[in-house]
Amino acid sequence: MSQSKSVPTSRFARLSKFGLLASKVAGNVLLDGARSVAKGEKLNRQSLIMSSKNIENLAEQLAQLRGAAMKLGQLLSMDSGELLPPELSQLLARLRSDGHAMPHKQLVSVFKSQWGEGWLDKLSHIELKPFAAASIGQVHKANLENGEALAIKVQYPGIAKSIESDVDNLASLLKLSGLLPKHIDIDPLIAEAKQQLLDEADYEREADFLKVYQRYLAPFAQFKVPQTYPELSTKQVLAMEFVDGIDLDECVELNQAQRDNLARDLIQLFFYELLQFNTVQTDPNFANYLYQPASETVVLLDFGATRPLPKVICDGYFKLFAGAIENDEKEIALAAEQIGYFDSQIDQHYKKNVLNIFKLACEPLLIDEAYDFAASPLAKQIRDKGLEMSTQKQQWHSPPIDALFVHRKLAGLYLIAAKLNAKVNVYQLYQAFLADYESASTM
Repeated sequence: MSQSKSVPTSRFARLSKFGLLASKVAGNVLLDGARSVAKGEKLNRQSLIMSSKNIENLAEQLAQLRGAAMKLGQLLSMDSGELLPPELSQLLARLRSDGHAMPHKQLVSVFKSQWGEGWLDKLSHIELKPFAAASIGQVHKANLENGEALAIKVQYPGIAKSIESDVDNLASLLKLSGLLPKHIDIDPLIAEAKQQLLDEADYEREADFLKVYQRYLAPFAQFKVPQTYPELSTKQVLAMEFVDGIDLDECVELNQAQRDNLARDLIQLFFYELLQFNTVQTDPNFANYLYQPASETVVLLDFGATRPLPKVICDGYFKLFAGAIENDEKEIALAAEQIGYFDSQIDQHYKKNVLNIFKLACEPLLIDEAYDFAASPLAKQIRDKGLEMSTQKQQWHSPPIDALFVHRKLAGLYLIAAKLNAKVNVYQLYQAFLADYESASTM
């Protein structure tokens, strides 16, 4: 995490940030445009807007605003992937990594508002420098009087109250910039960004999902979900058990068997989340996991982006996987329709492209051998198919939001498996899940 900077808390202060940002960008465009004219160069509005100077200004100001910028950036990246201009991809990458920490004075004010004036009496020690950060909060290590170690997530002040206006202001800024490809309709994503931020800003909701997953995963020794401390938790402060482990980035140094097992466990969890629990933690960010190599335990850290799914959609994925395994295109099409991708009136060329992407995404399910994620061209093939579809504006359709989050999770798991250079027999993993599922259903 970079240096600390105060979070603007009032709507006026946050709106002023956007106004200042727009003024700086416009000023730089005029200045750089005048220089280009003086040199006899051809003017390009988009390249002027996304000059290195403007990217720096955008990243700096939006990182200070925290939540809305980071969440909309995640959703845009998830929806469009390689389709975004490289300049915008660069900006969104900066936003995901450059959030500033709260100054100590502002941090203390949050604790006082949530725990009262004697807030420090609740702890024997707290580290004022955060060890982790997310789009709407930062995490501090602390200890109780009995020595128990806690991880305390503290929400940035003003985030919850400013979500709707922040997202609208940011969306307007992106539209006016001309950076978004014209065929991408971000209005559904804007509405979803608002709702997901509101959900993530409710730490009591996240605490409830921590308990739900503790219950779901009780039979699985390979997963660890931190305990919560309800007496210290509020809507803006979440107190959890501090759990040690290594970052997934460090797991690339583990031996092949451990890397394979780690990827296997994460993919196995996805099957249970989607098809049995009908509830999915939809943010497969590397920072949301830790690993304990000695016990081969996966620690699940963040449940703010947890999403319950309608059973009809989850059953649609059952049909999709079955159709893919049997190479039954009619069954895959019926599954896609049940999930919400299209109806019988859809353009047949668009429909065929969607089905081809579905079959590609299911490729690891189709072979009864270890799938080499790092060596596979799967991600590039899916990207190329998506790019081909995106150029056919008259046929373009927004995917259903629930499916978008499911695919975000699956794509993230594929990326993790590729990063780990893992080899996993996904076919056998799915067959084992089906046997367990059917056994549980008959009890």
